[in-house]
Amino acid sequence: MVTLGGDARDAGFSGTLLAMSWESVARRGIDLVVAAIGLLALLVPMIVIGLLIRATSTGPALFQQQRVGFGGRTFTMFKFRTMRTGTGDEMLRELIAAELRGEDTSSNGSFKLDDDPRVTKVGNFLRKTSLDELPQLINVMVGNMSLVGPRPCLVWEARMFPAEFRPRFSVRPGLTGLWQVSGRSTMGTLEMLHLDLTYVRTRHLIGDLSILARTIPSMLRDHSAR
Repeated sequence: MVTLGGDARDAGFSGTLLAMSWESVARRGIDLVVAAIGLLALLVPMIVIGLLIRATSTGPALFQQQRVGFGGRTFTMFKFRTMRTGTGDEMLRELIAAELRGEDTSSNGSFKLDDDPRVTKVGNFLRKTSLDELPQLINVMVGNMSLVGPRPCLVWEARMFPAEFRPRFSVRPGLTGLWQVSGRSTMGTLEMLHLDLTYVRTRHLIGDLSILARTIPSMLRDHSAR
């Protein structure tokens, strides 16, 4: 578990961690059904993607990384590998730190890392189409992610986030979320975190279904990812 500091009650954990409302039961049921159907329907394309990654760059097709989820607990998140092996994340750390300081890091209206030398050609395509996220359906099935929720952040990111944003960890992180359907790469880290708070404070099942419905049209409009 990542130490986020402060009393968990200040982050809205009391009640949330223990309560099991009808909405949470329905949400989990939808997660399981959609994730199972998605994995079955996309099995062949996912195998093809994996083979393509292995054929064009050195390293495994599946990338595993520790992320911070519900209650500040860490879990292993799955993605298709989009970067060359053995690369560091110094560029991303500097970018996030600058954004949290309130600096404007945008370039041509985008906050993503442009021309990232770590990303492979196949990885660039997977990121633009969000196909690299498909293995996270496994995380949804296991239960450490939901279909809708805040973006699962890196361990070092969670430690950098200001205390006011701790409530984002009172729900499971999502495969998609309010940030993704609101312009993702056109928003900096602080804007993303404020959207996370808005989501947590107004969260309801109908809203989640609305976000799911908006996800694919949003992906078609926004061909960039951070």
